[in-house]
Order: sequence, then C-alpha cells, then structure tokens
Amino acid sequence: MSKISLTTVLHRFLTAAVFLSVSAFTSAVLAQSTVIENINGYTLKDNQLLKFNAIKFSNDKIDKLYLSGEKVKPAKNVNIIDGQGKTLIPGLIDAHGHVLSYGLSLLRADVSATSSEADAVNRVLEYTKNNQQMTWIQGRGWNQVQWPSNQFPTAASLDKHFKDTPVVLGRVDGHAIWVNSKAMQLAGISKVTADVEGGQIIRDSKGDASGVFVDNAMNLIYSKIPALTPKETQHALKIAMRALASVGLTSVHDAGISSSNIAAYKQLSSNNEMLIRVNAMIDVTDNQWQQQMAKGPYASADQMLTINSVKISADGALGSRGAALIADYSDKPHHKGLLLHSEADLTRLIKTSMLAGFQVNTHAIGDNANKMVIDNYQTLIKETKSKHLRHRVEHAQVLRIKDIPRFAENGIIASMQATHATSDKNMAEDRLGSDRIKGAYAWRSLLANKAVIAAGSDFPVESPNPFFGLHASITRQDKQNQPMNGWYSNEGMSMIEAFKSFTLDAAYAGHQETMIGSLQDNKKADFILLDQDIFTITPEHIWQTKVLQTWVNGKQITP
Repeated sequence: MSKISLTTVLHRFLTAAVFLSVSAFTSAVLAQSTVIENINGYTLKDNQLLKFNAIKFSNDKIDKLYLSGEKVKPAKNVNIIDGQGKTLIPGLIDAHGHVLSYGLSLLRADVSATSSEADAVNRVLEYTKNNQQMTWIQGRGWNQVQWPSNQFPTAASLDKHFKDTPVVLGRVDGHAIWVNSKAMQLAGISKVTADVEGGQIIRDSKGDASGVFVDNAMNLIYSKIPALTPKETQHALKIAMRALASVGLTSVHDAGISSSNIAAYKQLSSNNEMLIRVNAMIDVTDNQWQQQMAKGPYASADQMLTINSVKISADGALGSRGAALIADYSDKPHHKGLLLHSEADLTRLIKTSMLAGFQVNTHAIGDNANKMVIDNYQTLIKETKSKHLRHRVEHAQVLRIKDIPRFAENGIIASMQATHATSDKNMAEDRLGSDRIKGAYAWRSLLANKAVIAAGSDFPVESPNPFFGLHASITRQDKQNQPMNGWYSNEGMSMIEAFKSFTLDAAYAGHQETMIGSLQDNKKADFILLDQDIFTITPEHIWQTKVLQTWVNGKQITP
C-alpha cells in the first residue's frame, strides 16, 4: 500500500488535466482501488447529512465510506491519498444550463456587467482587437436594467464603430439580441418587416427597427449567421465542460439542443472526451426533433451522455418583458408578454413528446405560461399515463399561489435557478407589482407543498458557479449580501434543502438518483474537494467557496 499526499497528486495531474482528454486519465498513477483519507466528508442519507472521514473507490464506483471512528486498513493494490483535512462532497449537478452557449460565451465578446450602453460598445471594440478575423462579431450578456438609462440599446451606438461588419449581441437572458445596421441589412430588415408570432421587433418613433429583436424575432437575424462547423461545436463544448468542472459541476442538464449539437456530443463520447456528465434535452425548435425522439432515449455505455427529455419554451423572459403574464405588466400597460406557441401547438408538442416516452421540460416564466403548462401537464399526464417520466417546468418563476400545490399533485418537478432571484430583485417587483411578486421565486412555498426543486443556474445567463446558487438559495442575497435580511427571505431554503436541490433532487430530475447525487456504495465516484466547510461557515461566505479538485468516474479531471 503506497501513500501519497494530495499536493503530490495535484502536481502529477496538473499538466495532463489541462491538455489531455479524459481518456488519458488512466490508472498509471492510481492503482485499481484508491482511498482518500483524512477528509471532512459529507453526503446525504435519508435527507440528513452523513459525515465520513475517508472514501474508497475502484475504477468508477464507490466501494465504501469510512464513518467516524473507522480506520482505513492496509491492503494490497490500494493507493491512499491524504486529503489534508479538506471538505469532500458529492459532485454538484446543474439541472438547467446551456453548454454550447456557455462555451461560445467564453470565446466571444463578453458584455455582461457593463455600466452603460457605451461601456458595452467599448467591450466589443476591445474584443475585436484580438479577433479581427471574425466575419460576424458575436457576444452576449448585456442587461439594460443595470444601466442608468434602463432603456434598450440601439443599432446607432454600434454603427459608429461597426459599419461593415455585422454585430449580434445577446441579452443576458438569451431572449433578446442587439444588432447593428449591417446585421439588419444582411437579414433584409426594413420598416415593412412584420413582427413574427411570438416575437417582437423593437422600433423607434418612426417605426424603424431600432436594433433589438425579442424572442422569436431573433431568428430573423440568427438565420443569416453561418452555422458552426462540427469541429467548432466540439471545441466549444470541451471548453465549456472544462470550465464547468472547475467550479465543481460533475453533471449538467443541457436545456435544449439541436441535432448538430447532439451529433457533436456523440462524437466526443465516442472519443472518450466527455469531461463531465451531460443529460441533454432535445429542443423542439430543431427541425429534426421528432426524428431524434424516434430513435428512443439514449445513454452512452459509460453513462456520460444521456438523452431522454425534450425542451419546449412556452414564453420569454421577465427582463425583456417577454414572460407571458395573465394581467398587464405593472410597468408597461397593455402589454402581457409573449407566448412562443399557440395554445394548440403547445398542447401538441407536449402530448407528442409524452407519447414518445420522453420527459417533457417546458420553459415557463410568466404566470400565464406556467398556468398553461401546468394545465396541459395535468390533463396530458393522465391521458398518456406518463407521470413516471417526471415532467418538469423549467424556471417556474412567476406562479399563481393556487398553482403551487399542483406541482406535487401531478408529480411535476420545479427546475429553478436561485441566482435568477438575486439578479432580478431590482426589477422583478417593478414588472409584477406587490401582489404577483408573492408567487415569484417561491422556493419555500413549493417545498412546503412537497414539490421537488431541481437547482440550476441557466448558465451563461447566470454564472454556472453552484456555490453562488447555494448562497442565493439560503440567504436570498446577492454577493454583496444585500439586501440585509434577504429579498423576500420567507421564501429561502435551509442549507440541507439547498444542498439536496443541487445533488439528489437534481439527479432525480434526470432519472439518475440511483447513480449520482450522493456518495454511497456502488454509486459513481463523482465528488469534489473544497477549500472550506460549507456546512459550518456562515451562509454569507458560501459563494466564496473554491473547488480544489473535481473527480468524475473515479478520475481527477481538474485542476
């Protein structure tokens, strides 16, 4: 039995982890069985924290947890790693993100956290200095609500610097784009271009397109952008997976992907280049979505890639006033948001997917969209006898109080993102008013009504860092720990509830709770080591947690 330190293992893996694929992480350093001892370990068992001081695993499976007082006994062919007292927890799971978009965001102009429209333009100018070969300049992250003007940006500010190169910049929520005149020219946009169903072209006082396109109207521009090549797609996915692993995510649910994206994942899987687990949802906007469903649910041999669900979007987002509300927006009379499908089409999409044996995960943010989705689920789950598929509402952001009990009653999972609440707190009540806000971001109310909440971040809309989400879930505060007592703190979660939402409940939402989500015998050896004990520090410091190592399938993949 050999014994090596955590630092030594870290050093040995550092170069390989940065430059090599998962296939290169063999047992050259670690023997068939490995024990990490001297750790401050936590997992969930029967909804309670279980502490342990060592973990043994062979290949990709856990053999044993050593509980308090248990000693690691010497044995042949077992390497022992000194965990140096660090905290070890199950790998965290993000139940709603966008992997390709996140990878591309790391490769494109970042206009998030900008102080004004002019600041965002300057960010694009800086980006182009090192990316002069781009035929289309793309980026994402702007949020007009964070600017002093609180107004949508215009093509004119981009046109001053980009006359001949098209520019397309996604809003932070992905439900609006800001473009320059060249992009509109290439898309054939003029004063006579009509709005599309489920979308809106923002216009100036003369009726001309101002440069912002909302929801389905974005396709007028996107359809003109050259498609990514398979190699470009695979590269962006690998960049994203590496970054996601670095913040402690060992599994993510990819919320709505195209056939080309599926093909890229399958190629990476066949090359043993899936760094983390991906549970992918087929997007119904893809023209081959029914052909993909006809192939049936898919799982790779190593269970790193799973496809057993469908993503539908019922409405837009609250920040761009695309979320579909029952009554007018409180800050925009005569406007109720956007439904992206007719009622008949939404029912058809949901029913078709259920009958095909796929879990249905429907984006719904406004109270009208949520009501429509839950109404459909309530009827169609019975009709298709598909309650066992654990259908989900993605976001479940603004709910009528009387709709909250219907989640548990119909076996519907609420797939929610805590950092949306702390990001939206400055504008959500303006949009909704003091009455409707009571059913918004209502985690405690859902839990009290026995709903399952699967946590995520909606990256790259928000940071994928799950410790930001844990912090927001518990404190209802931003990273400056504001407001002082939390924003509608009565809807906050306990630490155990928040932890479960990022582990076992997220795994349950992907039909994977017997494989991942907790650490126990015969489950996958997916875990992370942390620089602090998230269960003993004050909640206000949880967001500052750093991940020292990420292990998937018993192999260290970061740093």
